[in-house]
Amino acid sequence: MYYAAACQTNFPAPRHRNEIAERTRRMGEMVEQTIIGYEPFFDVRLLVFPEFAHAVPVHETAARLHADLAVEIPNEHTEAYTRLAKKYGCYIQTGTFLERDDRFPGHVFNTTCLIGPQGILSKYRKVNPWIPWEVHTSPHDLSNYPDEPFPVVNTELGRLGVAICYDWLFPETIRELAFRGAEVLIRVSAYMDPWGTAEPVNWWTLINRTRALENTAYVVAANQGADMHHYPPFSWPGGSMCVDYDGRILAQADPGPGEKVVVAPIDIERLRAERSRRQGHDTRAHYRAEMHPYTQTSRLARGGQQPPTIDALKKRIAEGKTALSSDTSPTQSD
Repeated sequence: MYYAAACQTNFPAPRHRNEIAERTRRMGEMVEQTIIGYEPFFDVRLLVFPEFAHAVPVHETAARLHADLAVEIPNEHTEAYTRLAKKYGCYIQTGTFLERDDRFPGHVFNTTCLIGPQGILSKYRKVNPWIPWEVHTSPHDLSNYPDEPFPVVNTELGRLGVAICYDWLFPETIRELAFRGAEVLIRVSAYMDPWGTAEPVNWWTLINRTRALENTAYVVAANQGADMHHYPPFSWPGGSMCVDYDGRILAQADPGPGEKVVVAPIDIERLRAERSRRQGHDTRAHYRAEMHPYTQTSRLARGGQQPPTIDALKKRIAEGKTALSSDTSPTQSD
């Protein structure tokens, strides 16, 4: 058994990539403070940071993001996290970068890395950007996308998979990780009010608990904790949390902005034993794929080789709604 830490940050939104280093430095301090501070009590081995921790898609065009904020991966920041992982024998799920890749000219990806003592173990690019406002590219947009879109890494801490923020509103995305063997589902998020931790629209808590129980997996979810003046026009409720495979909340930060860290135990052997012995409520083993043909039909069309724009995204959404309307027309009379 080991402990996972869900760590939330409270930085101003950077306007240029030269501001990222200061954020990396502070998150490195948080890693060390958490591991050393909790050492008399808990063995903290996995540390998770939120979406937008390094950069925020503050511009309206992919070209501006590419020019001002996008970085290649690996970079000096991932190297800094690797040094920490080697020093402490820990694993760090980075906050997101806005990533550029010469293989996809002009495109920007919203990307998080799992980093261990060996270096970068996986790179996940957000599959479901928060459209129409996020103009970074989804791997779905690119035909013949060459990389693994849903990496699951087998580590000494268990099999780890990650998805980013809005991805978690798509059960299919998280199920894909679970069916690929993920035992710890990591959520790197910037989930704003009013869809946060408070009733009547506490989506953050509901979704995290539901994804845990429906996939019989742990969830470690780090949410952005920035004050509104750092990320206008939104405020960010924090509430970073850890949930067990039955949907029980093991630890949760009090709602509200600010740097906060919560830790909780992850018992992989117990999880594996429960997955093995259960006959009831094993929704992965009970899944009747043949009865769900909707999963084989795309509603949102691919974006093509050009980077997305807000107007183009709105057009694709409208076309998806038209397709959805035809899907839901009656198929038989009463």
